[in-house]
Amino acid sequence: MQFKKLREGVFEANEPDMNVPVRVYATDKIFKGMEEGIFRQAKNVAMLPGIRKASLVMPDGHYGYGFPIGGVAAFDLEEGVVSPGGVGYDINCGVRLLTTDLTVDEIRPKLHELVDGLFNNIPSGVGSEGKLRLNESDLEGACMGGSRWAVEQGFGLKEDLDHTEENGSIAGADFSKMSDRAKKRGKPQLGTLGSGNHFLEIQSVDKIFDADVAKKFGITKEGQVTVMVHCGSRGLGHQVADDYIKIMLSAAKKYGIKLPDSELACAPLESREASDYLAAMYCAVNYAFANRQIITHWVRETFDRILKTDVKLVYDVCHNIAKFEEHDIGEVCVHRKGATRAFAAGRKEIPSAYRDTGQPVIVPGDMGTASYVLVGTDTAMSETFGSVCHGAGRLMSRTQAKKEFRGADIKRALEKKGEVIRAKSPEVLAEEVSAAYKDIDEVVRSVETAGLSRAVARVTPLGVAKG
Repeated sequence: MQFKKLREGVFEANEPDMNVPVRVYATDKIFKGMEEGIFRQAKNVAMLPGIRKASLVMPDGHYGYGFPIGGVAAFDLEEGVVSPGGVGYDINCGVRLLTTDLTVDEIRPKLHELVDGLFNNIPSGVGSEGKLRLNESDLEGACMGGSRWAVEQGFGLKEDLDHTEENGSIAGADFSKMSDRAKKRGKPQLGTLGSGNHFLEIQSVDKIFDADVAKKFGITKEGQVTVMVHCGSRGLGHQVADDYIKIMLSAAKKYGIKLPDSELACAPLESREASDYLAAMYCAVNYAFANRQIITHWVRETFDRILKTDVKLVYDVCHNIAKFEEHDIGEVCVHRKGATRAFAAGRKEIPSAYRDTGQPVIVPGDMGTASYVLVGTDTAMSETFGSVCHGAGRLMSRTQAKKEFRGADIKRALEKKGEVIRAKSPEVLAEEVSAAYKDIDEVVRSVETAGLSRAVARVTPLGVAKG
């Protein structure tokens, strides 16, 4: 594909067989390092019916299933489609940021005890099962009510709901649209981190870029201790994706949709198949919200037991979702796959506490570098349907990382820097080594250069618990 540079941080390509252009948001350095497969996948998305404006790729973009990870696409309600490949297998994988009143100096003597406490209190790992024992009614409550259900069960505070995307409970879920297999996988896993790039991290505020906005977000000083929780819908979400990808392959044939790639299996938004998928997918979205809410409760318990301190939720954002939103071209179905909603000031969807600043955007890095808190802009609203990057983005596959690095070596290197690391296996540390990811500073520079967001604060890891 032949790209032209529209301005600093923005590249675009258009070809006759595409319905809209492909637009990539990246610095020159990030753009040059992107693999051709990402552009090919973005082009395929641009060929889907009813797509509006552009097929978008964020700077953390990398090769995925169907859509590139870091892909954003919005579809017309009458002519457009919904595609499970545009959401991904880990439905509502997302992240939440918590703040404390503690400083690094206050926490340092208790850091090992704290990380051990979190690691022991919050189950993690491949196929991990939680401390909760759910019956069918409980599972339905989590899938229909999300964080609201969790708070009603005693996991957290009512004000947490105001500080969660969709208030922690998206409308339109239908428990009957999930398979028995999805329900079976979901029952034992609520309240678990999982594995891979999911983590629970104790951090310190390394730098504040915008003191006024940071203060609104509860970030008041450098050296302040924060906590980040990154996880999703576990096996339940994976099964929903698996079930409906098969259904969508048949649906695409039924409705005469020419797929440039079978991984983009989809159905018209007005079809029964689309309606069923959205209803099942929203169950997984709510399950993930409930999952992070329950984990947050256990984080608070651990901090209270060891340090007698309060932990407040700044915001919780989704990274993998498709939902209906009102934008400058009307209502569309926005697919974000490895991308974060970044609504600017004034949007009614933003909680009142943040409406005059814009929505907090939480962008996790890797366990050896930094994470960022950003805020959305009007440019993001007009160009990317209020979307930005969701993390650093992989440079190296997990398989390759395990070949090149040893978990024990990585653990030693991180501990030498002063971090406390707890992981279920050394393999996961090798998979998630910093060298397997893009430079998070350069990724954030990309969205800032393009005008999609502004940096508010940067946080760095003190202690990490991984599956």
